[in-house]
Amino acid sequence: MTLRLKLTLLAASLACATAAHAGVIKESKDSIFKPTGKGWGELDLDSMSHPEKAATLKARRTSNLTYQGGPVMVAPTNNVYYIWYGSNWDTGNGPASKSVLTTLAQSIGGSPYFNINTTYYNGSNTHVSNSVKLAGSITNSGTLGTQLTDANIQTIVTNAISSGALPLDSNAVYFVMTDSATTATSGFCTQYCGWHTNTTVSGQNIKYAFVGNPETQCPSACGANTPSPNNTPGADAMASIFAHELEEAVTDPDGNAWYSLQSGMENGDKCAWTFGTTSLASNGAKYNVTLGGLKYLIQQNWTLLPSQACTMQYP
Repeated sequence: MTLRLKLTLLAASLACATAAHAGVIKESKDSIFKPTGKGWGELDLDSMSHPEKAATLKARRTSNLTYQGGPVMVAPTNNVYYIWYGSNWDTGNGPASKSVLTTLAQSIGGSPYFNINTTYYNGSNTHVSNSVKLAGSITNSGTLGTQLTDANIQTIVTNAISSGALPLDSNAVYFVMTDSATTATSGFCTQYCGWHTNTTVSGQNIKYAFVGNPETQCPSACGANTPSPNNTPGADAMASIFAHELEEAVTDPDGNAWYSLQSGMENGDKCAWTFGTTSLASNGAKYNVTLGGLKYLIQQNWTLLPSQACTMQYP
């Protein structure tokens, strides 16, 4: 469910995840995996403990993505809310960085790139819409400090909703966009660059994501390249992480819709760190897509049509 670190880190994380369950159900060549929300799969212990269900899933086990019956975000428009977390967003290149990421959220919908997600559908054969709206944004100067746990990140989202700063919107993904001084203690820079998940607020299923800023903490691990297309290394890196999490949240919001039974990977995971054909900007930075008049280097996404593969556009 996230834009991850290099493949070596993914492999190490997967090994740790499976080892943790080794005493209960051992991993084998026929094991069934499900998404964790952080870029690697974990053994689907519930399914594997039920022989009939396990047999059905094993017959469908493949490295490709298959539909597992869960909800998909198929409303006419996919709303996005930004929570700018940390005080650095208002100093230095913070305002310019916010502008780069705001333009991305305002422009990604309707693009050939986001249209890839329209190849995904729910159980009623209703497809994802190629429409994204930046429906709102707020600033949180850092109320929970700079060392955020996963629970802290959830609290930032739920507090924003319960306080009325942002509306309760079950047809949206809330993004906690951290500044360069803030980290996530469950593995930012070492196991992931971002992630997405869901929770319940006032009886409604709410989708949210964490997108970390790697500019000073881990530029080589999470893609903060210099030069960067817009001369905002942290934001330019976050652009690809944002796209990754958005496309996963839309097609697999609860971790039980579209993913690979063989690995637990979602669409963004399948194409992490692949960018297709790139061009050079005037400052020498690589980019592969122009949105809202700005150049971005954004990872490819996994399409279901005409055959499953990584691509930068559909059709």
